[in-house]
Amino acid sequence: MRLLADENVPRSAIVALREAGHDVRCVAEVSSGASDQVVLSLATSEDRILLTFDKDFGELAMDPKAGGVPGVILFRFRLRSPETVAKHVLSALAQDIHWRGHLSDPVYDEIWDE
Repeated sequence: MRLLADENVPRSAIVALREAGHDVRCVAEVSSGASDQVVLSLATSEDRILLTFDKDFGELAMDPKAGGVPGVILFRFRLRSPETVAKHVLSALAQDIHWRGHLSDPVYDEIWDE
């Protein structure tokens, strides 16, 4: 899967996704400090699903003027460790979901138990 990791996605989660065979670009590597609009434009132009912890992307991605955002996976759980992020990103991506054009906010009850 082609993904764009926002700057708030931990590096070790990005590494884990790459090791799992996903094509992951990282905003911090290609456009550090970019505005949300620039990040969405990058995701759209490169046909990548955006991974983020930033709730602002929910509103931006669903704006009809955004025009064809490939998809956003918004994680809103408390960050316990980068390994936890990697585990749950991989779990979300393993689901049989068509991500294009959707905003997903996966909720994982077990995160609170870790």
